[in-house]
Amino acid sequence: MFQLSPARRLIRRTRSGTRVAQRRLVVAAVAVLLGAPSLGAVPAAATGAAAQPRTQPNPSSDLNLPVEMLPPDLGQSAERFVVPGTGHTVGGQMLDYWRANGAAAVYGDPISEPFAFGGYYSQAFERGILQFRPEFIYTEDPTVRLAPIGTEALSARTGGFRADGRRATGGGDRRAAAWVAPGPGSDVAVVDAAAGSAIDPTTGHPVGGAAGAWYAAHEGDFYLGSALSRPIVERGVTAQYFEGGLLLTGRRGTRLAPLPREMATTLEIPTAPVDEDGLVAFTESRFWDAANPSPVGDQEAPGRKRIEVSIGQQTLRAFQGDELILETLVSTGIVPNETERGRFHVRIKRETETMAGFTDGTGEVVALDDGTQDGTTPPAGARYEVEDVPDVLYFNAEAEALHGAYWHDNFGVPMSHGCVNLPLDVASFLFGWAPLGTEISVFD
Repeated sequence: MFQLSPARRLIRRTRSGTRVAQRRLVVAAVAVLLGAPSLGAVPAAATGAAAQPRTQPNPSSDLNLPVEMLPPDLGQSAERFVVPGTGHTVGGQMLDYWRANGAAAVYGDPISEPFAFGGYYSQAFERGILQFRPEFIYTEDPTVRLAPIGTEALSARTGGFRADGRRATGGGDRRAAAWVAPGPGSDVAVVDAAAGSAIDPTTGHPVGGAAGAWYAAHEGDFYLGSALSRPIVERGVTAQYFEGGLLLTGRRGTRLAPLPREMATTLEIPTAPVDEDGLVAFTESRFWDAANPSPVGDQEAPGRKRIEVSIGQQTLRAFQGDELILETLVSTGIVPNETERGRFHVRIKRETETMAGFTDGTGEVVALDDGTQDGTTPPAGARYEVEDVPDVLYFNAEAEALHGAYWHDNFGVPMSHGCVNLPLDVASFLFGWAPLGTEISVFD
């Protein structure tokens, strides 16, 4: 529940179908990132990461970061929007991940423009500081995370200072036992586990009840990280510190404390407002380039976006918070190129792709694009090429994707080489609705 998924090595299939780890420099791996079995797999014209433009959404600010620390073009939102009333804007990957994870309902509104924090390209929101983490680009994990300001807040508290930077009365918090990590195998952890709490494998602190439910529902393993304390009473409610923030549970439910807003001076967050003239106001509906063809619930409901794909039922369900907003039949991969099961995220978005590859006598995809790699010759086999595949949302290290399929209408039956084929109107809606970072679960 708590440990981050291990970074997966870049892979390709050999002619026997065996996955072989390929050593690649991170700066030259986008082509492999995009390439893997699907109805058409790798983009025929995929380029290396070195060729991907890296630009900061607000070029007027000098972040003083090396170019490799700036977000590359992975299909994030091209526009920048002002959030009414905050004096700040949001765009690029910060905008995408903010939208994917609940926007203002979860993390609050922006209180800064992009800035360098801890050596990372970052932007502060009321309840968390989002950071672009380039070391995760070539994994199946989110590339934007929360900065570990929970550690800073707890350090300030235990060191005799309040979260707002002022000296605490009495020389600090006296509940030291709440902060001491008991360790996952300690007697305390055993008792907590017996009581039904999950145990953080790093610190041994328990995470259960409402906080545990919030943690699980918001991918806390990626965003909040390890628990830094036991549940305590703070601010008149139950509170628990995590690396990425402070969870508060009271009569209004569970939410993140506004640590960035409270600690803006201590953390040196540049909160000066910017000129909003000429900028368009942010609304979620601006991203819906096509209407929802199968509306079920309120697609403006608060909360995270997530997509579930059922292999057994051949269905896709899209959720906005707790609201099911769309349900449709799909076509997933057929043997021997079945769609991979697991928890993934929208990693790359492309409006259209030409997909190509080779299959062997069993129908297994054995090579991608033109079939060459490191100067080798293409394998013997049947070549396929599908042009202008629309509305492509890549979600795993094998570049399986959600995308529109214009070549069949047999949805509800497995049909692909690994991708999830969608009706064209569904693909068009999802492309605008689902930004980078949207959680995608594929299960039996």
